[in-house]
Amino acid sequence: MDARLDATRDQPDTGVLRAAVEATGEAILITSADIDAPGPRIEYVNPAFTRMTGYAAHEVLGRSPRLLQGPETERAVLDRMHAALDAGEPFQGKAVNYRKDGSTYMVEWLITPVREPDGRITRWVSAQRDVTDRHAFERRQALLVRELHHRVRNTLSTVQAVLNATLRSSLGLAEFQRAFSGRIASLSKTHALITEDRTQAVSFEGLLRTELNAYDGPGQARISLRGPHVLLVSELAVPVGMALHELTTNAIRHGALGDPAGRVEVTWSVADDASGQVLHWTWNEHDGPPVALPTREGFGTELLKQLLTYQAKAQFELTFDPDGLRMDVAMPLPGPA
Repeated sequence: MDARLDATRDQPDTGVLRAAVEATGEAILITSADIDAPGPRIEYVNPAFTRMTGYAAHEVLGRSPRLLQGPETERAVLDRMHAALDAGEPFQGKAVNYRKDGSTYMVEWLITPVREPDGRITRWVSAQRDVTDRHAFERRQALLVRELHHRVRNTLSTVQAVLNATLRSSLGLAEFQRAFSGRIASLSKTHALITEDRTQAVSFEGLLRTELNAYDGPGQARISLRGPHVLLVSELAVPVGMALHELTTNAIRHGALGDPAGRVEVTWSVADDASGQVLHWTWNEHDGPPVALPTREGFGTELLKQLLTYQAKAQFELTFDPDGLRMDVAMPLPGPA
């Protein structure tokens, strides 16, 4: 018996093939062979197509698949598809399509020709899939990778500034090791706060409490924080967190937090100016030891300049009041506070 006849008998009949196509979760679209307007014309769609687009079969039969395109459909993708089909080649790609209700979705196509024995194309079969969620995930992943590269560059710049300032302001190896270790630990805490938040931002008050809560003794309010809720994006949170660490360290070693009766008060507000919103904040120490004017750039003054002036684009003023150190800062915010 001819083996080709046996193979023919083993193939499923047309009814079985149609049932399989209608049961699949992939949207199937069959069109006529002509690809120039007004063609191709839709000859068949399966139930998955109607679920994906919102169109009933009778609403699309005889019409062109162009009815699914709209303003956001990328023209370059359509041009590549037309060129491939015009050459009689399969095409795979994705673009924005429009449902019957006008909502958009990202569709991925695989379009293949149906040929006669002589090679002539008689129809096009398109398998389509809604990849909106996958596309959004891929875009989110790409955004996170870009943010990671940006964050790493900023962090390395901050570490370099910390290292240079610590080397210049340290009197010896032991002081350098203590100061540099504390500053890197503060940087780590700030990054931990940022990464815990889905928006990659942290509140100004959260940064303050990370540094100061440990020094607010029981029964005696040594720390006072007053101001509105202000979120800082990572580009600001890192230098501000480091600056607060410098102020806290200085207050412990030389200022108000080194005295049992000493207090630290931080107040802040947001104001508008010609260039946008500005965060004004004041660090004020009270009832600490007498303040002496520094004989060199100690307690990280140079680092504060690096962090606040160059990285946060802020202006600040240090005042050595008899009652304690005071620092006033005006820092532009990149967006709504």
